[in-house]
Amino acid sequence: MPVRLPAHHLLPAVAALLLAVSAGAVHAQASAIHRTVVTKADVSVPGREAVVARVEVDVGGVAGRHSHPGDEISYVLEGEGELRIDGEDPRRVKAGEAFVIPAGVVHDALNVGKVPLKLVGVYVVDKGKPLATPGK
Repeated sequence: MPVRLPAHHLLPAVAALLLAVSAGAVHAQASAIHRTVVTKADVSVPGREAVVARVEVDVGGVAGRHSHPGDEISYVLEGEGELRIDGEDPRRVKAGEAFVIPAGVVHDALNVGKVPLKLVGVYVVDKGKPLATPGK
């Protein structure tokens, strides 16, 4: 026989659930980084693949601390950003410059320019793993 709870017990639980769902939707809408995978291909190292992606960070936006299961090699097409790599001083990057971030290193990028920060990112990563994992 099912247990019936009084309405005054259900209302706080329903309100908390609705708040959690709406907070998740707001977070998803507020995401400032957009990655579009252009291609993927096997590389000469077994168990690895190259992923080429267009990456864009909105004006004033942050990518969010994250890492990759392999090396990131990126070229800045447009805009200006501040690159924050754990263990290093923050540094500015702008159109025409490139950078490399080793596998597993937590990093972030902030768009400090007046236009979207646009990059081409090449990731040589472990096959089958997510391209990016939130950092701590």
